[in-house]
Amino acid sequence: MHATRLPDPRDTDAAAWVAAHLGDLTLEGPGGVVPSPRFRGGQSAADEALAGFNVDGYARARSAVWPPSRRGASGLSPYIRHGLITLPRAWRAVADGPVRDVHRFRDELFWQEYARQVYARLGAATRAPLRRTPATAPTRWDEPWPREMACMDVVVGELERDGWAVNQTRMWLASQWTIRAGHDWRDGDDALFTHLLDGSRAANRLGWQWTVGAGTGRPYGFSRWQVEKRAPAFCERCALRDACPIEAWPDADAGPKVAEDPRLRADPDVAATGGPREIERSGGDPEAVWLTAESLGDDDPALAAHPELPAVFVFDAPLLARLRLSGKRLVFLAETLADLAARRPVELWRGDPVDVLRDRAVAATFTPVPGWRRRAAEVSPAEVHPWPWLARPRAGTLASFSAWRKTLGR
Repeated sequence: MHATRLPDPRDTDAAAWVAAHLGDLTLEGPGGVVPSPRFRGGQSAADEALAGFNVDGYARARSAVWPPSRRGASGLSPYIRHGLITLPRAWRAVADGPVRDVHRFRDELFWQEYARQVYARLGAATRAPLRRTPATAPTRWDEPWPREMACMDVVVGELERDGWAVNQTRMWLASQWTIRAGHDWRDGDDALFTHLLDGSRAANRLGWQWTVGAGTGRPYGFSRWQVEKRAPAFCERCALRDACPIEAWPDADAGPKVAEDPRLRADPDVAATGGPREIERSGGDPEAVWLTAESLGDDDPALAAHPELPAVFVFDAPLLARLRLSGKRLVFLAETLADLAARRPVELWRGDPVDVLRDRAVAATFTPVPGWRRRAAEVSPAEVHPWPWLARPRAGTLASFSAWRKTLGR
């Protein structure tokens, strides 16, 4: 595939830039590309968001849904997802907060780390269900998220408009999709991934599998009780308030168990999962730094080690053509890269990353995702820097979050 170098994204509005150069790869097409009204990409925006986050009250208010003024969710996830805020940095940022709130927030950071390690160890196998889609309740819908329900209408609207949703409502969406509507969780994972600015094949997939009862055998049953507890205004204004289709707890089980991947219990190659502990050099001096969507922040180890070198980012056209992500996600990336370009030279390309980088001596940061490993094997970076783990992978069990968490001693 032919690779095309793209112009400086600072020269125009980010949404217009995406529409002009990448719009044909988006869900909406060039005419429908808009930014998220809630989140702006870039290191500057990430730093501002982290500085403005107050962990006080997080444990109590994290699951609040409506009104938005009651929410305690940090809103940092898009920046954490793209490496603009690393997990170690987020961990340190709350050190002086109330003990209960700090513990709860850091536990969520550990969940992100756990998800990354499962994905790093299993790769594409995380797509295979530990359990099949649960047996469904008697009531089914043609659409998995029926918009005549106020709770679904507001939550899906927020997802599509902002590219984000609080964790509680993500659980509602996942349960409605699988437990009640009877659809495959893997299709639901794809549906959310299309819109979420923090869309992650690591954390999102584990969340969906948890909803259907993978591992625990207990599906998460979304019902009116949760809505009235977290967002009572939804029920008060709902046209179906007197005939609520989720009035009762859903009648569902976790379905038949699927054979567990033995690598969940023990890692046969923990060095490959965790990547290098020190910088690995395999050639001459690098001439550029290869960045990916996993690690776009100033703290990216390869980027920080070479402040004099240009950064290179490739919008992977074959991958994007297959995924058809919402334009909001690409606008967020364009805003991030434009922000970086204000501090150092940045090359942007559209095409296959291997075609762009194969003959260049680049420095890169090890990235714990299968796609990066495949491409790195062909690109052969001159330098590979360690990934900034919060807790470096070990060879032991990842069969459950709680079991893994106990092994850390933190």
